[in-house]
Amino acid sequence: MTKLSVNINKIATLRNSRGGDIPNVVQFAKDVQRFGAEGVTIHPRPDERHIRYQDAYDLKPVVYTEYNIEGNPIPKFMDMVLELQPTQVTLVPDAVDAITSNSGWDTIKNKDFLVDVINQFKDKGIRTSIFVDPDLKQIEGAKATGTDRIELYTEAFAHQYSLGNQKAIEPYTKCAELANSLGLGVNAGHDLSLDNIQFFKQHIPGLLEVSIGHALIAESLYLGIENVVNMYKNKLK
Repeated sequence: MTKLSVNINKIATLRNSRGGDIPNVVQFAKDVQRFGAEGVTIHPRPDERHIRYQDAYDLKPVVYTEYNIEGNPIPKFMDMVLELQPTQVTLVPDAVDAITSNSGWDTIKNKDFLVDVINQFKDKGIRTSIFVDPDLKQIEGAKATGTDRIELYTEAFAHQYSLGNQKAIEPYTKCAELANSLGLGVNAGHDLSLDNIQFFKQHIPGLLEVSIGHALIAESLYLGIENVVNMYKNKLK
């Protein structure tokens, strides 16, 4: 069964927009796990516009499922992850001014850098994942870095699927098949939603984990967080 990791960045965005501590991200992490989520994801950025670095430390004692920290491995980020030792670190090549993640790694061009970073995390027993576009050469490049998993960047699929183009899943299926054959675990994330998650799951062999934040939180405004978490879990069976 594919695990659901809830990205709680948007909860921090809402908190930060007003100041104070409402909603409380630690309590929210406790709640989504209680409602059935198998993981909690955060993605702190250098400007701390949503999740703050302190949040990462505050969450560590309460995340008893899988704790996934995403981000660009700049020195501050690496120091934090090495200290906290979460279940998984997902490496994302964010530009400092990026509104949200918008591309995967060039695993070939950045091989030496990624090998060094991944070795440091694996020495601490932290599972590693690399954010990648659905490109077979990039999957092969990911294998050469020593990563444990890849996370397929699914924005292109989600956009095309919303337009009725079901064939948009094909490169993702092929990449998952290749990753499986290479011994790489397969995660996925970005713009996955209740509208497309079941179709995506059905066509991605060996899908281990999806990380969903923006859509899940938006859907919860209408349907309630406990209900939405379980709706995702049912679609991921």
